Amino acid sequence: MKIVAMIPARYAASRFPGKLMKMLGDKSVIRHTHDNTVATGLFDEVWVVTDSDIIYDEITAHGGSALMSTKEHECGSDRIAEAAAQMDIDIIVNVQGDTPFVKRKPLQQLIELFNDDTVEVGSMMRPLKEKELIENPNIVKVVTSLNMNSLLFSRNPIPYPRNESIPVVHYEHIGIYAFTKQALLKFTKWPVTPLEDAEKIECLRFLEHDIPLRMTIVDYKGVGIDTPEDLKRAVEFL
Repeated sequence: MKIVAMIPARYAASRFPGKLMKMLGDKSVIRHTHDNTVATGLFDEVWVVTDSDIIYDEITAHGGSALMSTKEHECGSDRIAEAAAQMDIDIIVNVQGDTPFVKRKPLQQLIELFNDDTVEVGSMMRPLKEKELIENPNIVKVVTSLNMNSLLFSRNPIPYPRNESIPVVHYEHIGIYAFTKQALLKFTKWPVTPLEDAEKIECLRFLEHDIPLRMTIVDYKGVGIDTPEDLKRAVEFL
């Protein structure tokens, strides 16, 4: 089974343009993501897929592999699907370019989900405890079935703790996905769906087509970078 990591890297992010080229310590955000993905040793190949000459040059100048997109894309999964369509691969792991603190163990857990032949798409989540993060719309939350299949993703706090007599655990969705090649190519042929468009959460497209994501709970310590404030938190974490 050939397993490839692809890192979609769009330069003009709407909330924080150029964020992937911001410095985090002595490297850009995108180089941290790329280098840490390679360092896991889990992948046959690691590719950065980008619309930006600046990002392309940043990766290739430091020995990495990068591809230029030839089309405009709504989301990162669409971007990597364009590249994956021409490759002889089985599993594609989509490592978001703005997750610079990726580690081996969570990615290994993600890949192991595909030991179950019924899984088409997998992703990660971690418990959220801080009230301000639970209420932060920049942090996507997820709820699952008893079998760990996703039921809903939202920027709102879910579940709502109407029953105050029981403990309620909130989970943050870590924006790292894995797909079978077939599932990824199906995804990119579908138009943007209503919930996806409303929440701006790409994986809702799968749910709206009745394909759940198999989730795994990970010990993920890191910061996804969506805003300048996130970059400050990432600097402190580093």
